[in-house]
Amino acid sequence: MNTLRNKVQLIGNLGNDPEIITLESGKKLAKFSLATNESYKNAKGERVTDTQWHNVVAWGKTAEIIESFVTKGKEVAIEGKLSNRSWEDKDGNKRYTTEVVCNELLMLGNK
Repeated sequence: MNTLRNKVQLIGNLGNDPEIITLESGKKLAKFSLATNESYKNAKGERVTDTQWHNVVAWGKTAEIIESFVTKGKEVAIEGKLSNRSWEDKDGNKRYTTEVVCNELLMLGNK
């Protein structure tokens, strides 16, 4: 059961073009937002779509693939893990974020 711990699988569409950062070591980092949609009927019987936004980061070879082939609006399936981190902003305030660290990516939809 250890393989099931902290595992995230999402299918959604990119909300923006990925931001690609090349580190001094030459390693690449890709950052993007992923929108997932869930549809349901509310108490009045009306169809409602709920969109959730997820911050995603990918490293190394996965980031290189994203840089070459993935753009805003593209539908993708990702697998990875949740990661929480904190930092201090320029004003000294503590900031927090939760992001999905992607280790696998599958491009879906039309080419």
